[in-house]
Amino acid sequence: MSKMKKARDFQFQEEAKSRLAAEQEGQTFADDYENPAYKINASVKSKQELLDQNIILSVRNLKQHFKLGRGLSKIRLKAVSNISFDVKEGECFGIVGESGCGKTTTGRSIIRLYNITSGSIYYKGYRISAGSRWNQKEIKFTKLRLKEKTEELNKKMNDEIALLNKETADNQKLIGEIKNRYQAEIAVLEKQSQEIINEQNKKISQIKYDHKHVNRKLMNEIQMIFQDPIDSLDPRMTVADIIQEGLIVQGKRNKRENHRKVVEMLNKVGLVEDHASRYPHEFSGGQRQRIGIARALIMNPKLLICDEPISALDVSIRAQVINLLNDLKEEYGLTILFIAHDLSVVKYFCDRIAVMYFGKIVELTTSDALFKNPLHPYTQSLLSAIPKPDPISEKVRIRQPYNPGMHDYTVDTPQLREIVEGHFVYCNEKEFAEYQKNYKA
Repeated sequence: MSKMKKARDFQFQEEAKSRLAAEQEGQTFADDYENPAYKINASVKSKQELLDQNIILSVRNLKQHFKLGRGLSKIRLKAVSNISFDVKEGECFGIVGESGCGKTTTGRSIIRLYNITSGSIYYKGYRISAGSRWNQKEIKFTKLRLKEKTEELNKKMNDEIALLNKETADNQKLIGEIKNRYQAEIAVLEKQSQEIINEQNKKISQIKYDHKHVNRKLMNEIQMIFQDPIDSLDPRMTVADIIQEGLIVQGKRNKRENHRKVVEMLNKVGLVEDHASRYPHEFSGGQRQRIGIARALIMNPKLLICDEPISALDVSIRAQVINLLNDLKEEYGLTILFIAHDLSVVKYFCDRIAVMYFGKIVELTTSDALFKNPLHPYTQSLLSAIPKPDPISEKVRIRQPYNPGMHDYTVDTPQLREIVEGHFVYCNEKEFAEYQKNYKA
């Protein structure tokens, strides 16, 4: 008997024991599909205040960088640069922006398809992902500052010693006193620097621990619908295999129960049981996207990340998929992170909207407020690009271009500031005053 077969038999025996134990406790094996219980490692960093505020997802100072090229041509691409936002339970939160602004990268970082560069992501109050680049840079610059300060103090000490009269009797005593004084200052600086380094090393260790010990069942509550319904489905697998693959990865290998769940999900998304035995190439684009939705729903998610799920579909199919997602949101109580570049769709579907440009959130507010009072010039440019179903008005519609050079951030550093309650704009102090003045109540 091969080692692989032995391992597989052992796994099946363990699953049988777990099913038997569950049945003895009055819980059927099917209940495990519906109500997965999990225990959270108490050592994983958590924030109770997020749960108290009903925040299911919190992104804090997220940075996602990619290294491109080799040798001298090696560069660092800053796909997402220091963004923060919160998503409340049951909310539909939209992220919009042009292609390449970092929308998809944000979604993929949340679901841990990428190891984030810096920042933290909290789900249900627990940190599920974090990056340590900022901490590593803090250690590096602390050492550099210590080196500069030490060299500066040594120079002052040598200059002060050089000014002493070497012929005096107590010359050596004075030199010793000067050295002791400066060495004491250096020792204080070294102690302070070492405290900072130890603190950052401690944080890095906690980040590595959280990343390694994140609860897998907790992560399974976050699922993603991918942008391309063709490339996201394996052409060599049947629809049934594609949809139930997540269950099998979790160790749920009861074929009858898995098939029941597959058929149930197919019916939910408007497909039938006969479709389960077919392959992806036998379906239209809209049907493939429905299969992708079923694959995500079968995992019983609480947070659903929709990465431009309708961008590759025609107008009539878009409406069907949007209505389907709306119905599923109400039925399952889903929280949805909806990524798109079509503002008209996002306005209909989302409660709040974040506008991204070059890896940064430039405006964040409710859907109604964004369309009523677009403050950032880039948001105004996006809204001016929305076509209207009126040929007369289209002839006179003026497109408002956006030029990043219009901002002067050389002295006053910009940040995301709250103009009015719940309406945030990326601006400096001067722009902040102008936005508050021009805001239409």
